[in-house]
Amino acid sequence: MGAKLLCLFLASALVAYYVYIPIPEDFEEPWKVMLIAAAFRAATHLAEVADQLGLIHHVEALMLITTVEYIAPTSDENVTVMDTEFNNVGVRLYLPRKPSDGLRRAVVYFHGGGWCIGQAGMKPYDRLTRWTSNRLNAVVVSVNYRLAPKYRFPVQFEDVYLVMKFFLQRSVLSQYGVDPDRVCVAGDSAGGNLAAAVAQQLLEDSEVETKLKAQALLYPVLQSLDLNLPSYQENENKPVLSKSYMVKLWSEYFTSDSSLREAMASNRHVPVESSHLFPFVNWSNLLPEELKKGHVYTSPTYGSSELAQKYPGFLDPRAAPLLVSDARLRRLPLTYILTCEHDVLRDDGVMYARRLRAAGVPVTHDHAKDAFHGVMLFVLGPIELAVGHRLVNRYIKWLNENL
Repeated sequence: MGAKLLCLFLASALVAYYVYIPIPEDFEEPWKVMLIAAAFRAATHLAEVADQLGLIHHVEALMLITTVEYIAPTSDENVTVMDTEFNNVGVRLYLPRKPSDGLRRAVVYFHGGGWCIGQAGMKPYDRLTRWTSNRLNAVVVSVNYRLAPKYRFPVQFEDVYLVMKFFLQRSVLSQYGVDPDRVCVAGDSAGGNLAAAVAQQLLEDSEVETKLKAQALLYPVLQSLDLNLPSYQENENKPVLSKSYMVKLWSEYFTSDSSLREAMASNRHVPVESSHLFPFVNWSNLLPEELKKGHVYTSPTYGSSELAQKYPGFLDPRAAPLLVSDARLRRLPLTYILTCEHDVLRDDGVMYARRLRAAGVPVTHDHAKDAFHGVMLFVLGPIELAVGHRLVNRYIKWLNENL
């Protein structure tokens, strides 16, 4: 009897450890958020244990979990859905069935997942892109770019850029009945990173005649220089993306070398010869007072040049779009940026919005004070959140009014 009670006590303690975390007062449905956070924490812990035991790489373990969320391309009465390839890169294509008075709008979407996890066919992404196509009567292209650890930077960027260039050809736009003046690139999290980088690169590509009408960046990750921003400090253990796991995803994007992850974790990975880049991410100048919250900016602590020489990607604007000059920002299209208060990536988006506005780019910065990272994925089944629906609706409304 005593052994059973002990087992029950230990099991209860374990469940309580995973389920209970302090939830900010402004969160709706706090118990749902606790369960979501617990599920993500358990999944990442199990993946890390499997990795340490040599059974499977932690990213591959998480990908096994995401396959449960996969659904085959399924058409309905409103949208025809198919998997195909653009420029030898896999895409899921959504073609509206409703008649159109003229040429249609189009959105090219890049899913999130830290450049390591996820796919266009996951239920939440399929639902988001399907809703976008149906409600806007628009063509939507959702891209299945290759993932780390099998493929490192810049492969992910190159895949999405190849798709974008292919789709923007006049002949391809004509094939799908798309208005070349009404095309948007969009993405969430790491997908927002890729969308921002693609929009920047298109400005430098003389082969691309079609210009983007808009970019929509949903809680994007935009820089890897300063991983100790106020948002990283305040939201270190908030659902569903912890600081430690974001650092792990950043380093995994470039290499399996643990020395880069360790340097990033201590914010000592940038060499002194790259000090000229820090003004682009100096939060003391780029954050509003209400987000500084008493934090005091300190000068960067520089690291060894060796890491930057081995893995220059973390200093490359294709991986860190905040690192481009104001002159390049000036030519970017109409922009929507969603940031969430309780997100380690919050300040990346806030700083980008500030810099874009200063460069004269029309920006809608939608800041959700009651939301956490990835919240727009929670719009289905038992983990459905009202705030997720609300932000999805705001995003699609902005597209409808501006694209």
